[in-house]
Amino acid sequence: MDCEAAAPRPATLSDVHARRLLEAIERGDSGTVVSLDLGLTETAVALTAAGALIDHRLISVAMLQRVATGAGRCFEFNGALTPVSVQSDTTGWPRSLMATDEAPTTMVAGFAMHRIVGTTPLADTRAKIRALGRPRGRALDTATGLGYTAIELARTCSSVTTIEVDPAALSLAARNPWSAALFTTPHIEQLVGDACQIVTELPTASFGVVMHDPPAMPLAGELYAGAFYAELRRVLRPGGRLFHYVGDVRSGTGARVAKGVSRRLAEAGFMRVRSEPDAFGISAMVADVRPRRRGGRGRR
Repeated sequence: MDCEAAAPRPATLSDVHARRLLEAIERGDSGTVVSLDLGLTETAVALTAAGALIDHRLISVAMLQRVATGAGRCFEFNGALTPVSVQSDTTGWPRSLMATDEAPTTMVAGFAMHRIVGTTPLADTRAKIRALGRPRGRALDTATGLGYTAIELARTCSSVTTIEVDPAALSLAARNPWSAALFTTPHIEQLVGDACQIVTELPTASFGVVMHDPPAMPLAGELYAGAFYAELRRVLRPGGRLFHYVGDVRSGTGARVAKGVSRRLAEAGFMRVRSEPDAFGISAMVADVRPRRRGGRGRR
């Protein structure tokens, strides 16, 4: 049976790319090279005094000016101009894609879901993963979001299970060019639902690493609770490692959150609970209770 081909991804622009097109139009250039996927690649675009031709459709100067004054908001162009944003039916939170100097982040109810001051979303993600060492085996990611964590974990792990409570988050990720690998990497498994419930249904000692990157505490509910930490410990194998994002542990608020998180992790049975200032979080591990092999050979 023939399968219908996937629709081509629309051009996705931020203020940076729109300004580049407007500047070229103002110079009277007949064409320029610009990114139509938020910086992943660059494409040759024909220009006229009326605007730019993208996939044989005119994006007008007025449209480009709207994007250029959008203060980092991302827009899709497929004949019409559409903000890359959604309103969640599950949480009631608005979600939108916001451009950075590299991969975009998500704004959720006014909170950026990645660090963007002095860093980028991908650099932020990689700092968290470095706090786990070099992850191997099976990995659990408790909050999919745009999927950057799952994508990065999949580079070294044999499988990644990633959980997202809000289908709107996945809908937004599907419109983000930088999230494409979340949907095409075979060994990434996506689960949709409440992580607090889903984790209770996962097998004991089934993961080598857990990345717990919840939203800010006002949005996260039980994801900071001791009972949930006990479930994370249960699904980690002996010697398994956890990273828990909490915010800047060197700030007053972050230090208070980190103190409570560290205490509850220890109460849940985690060992080597440590602050990871560069990654804005806490690392911990499950004791390796496997018997050690004795060196040398026994007598016959």
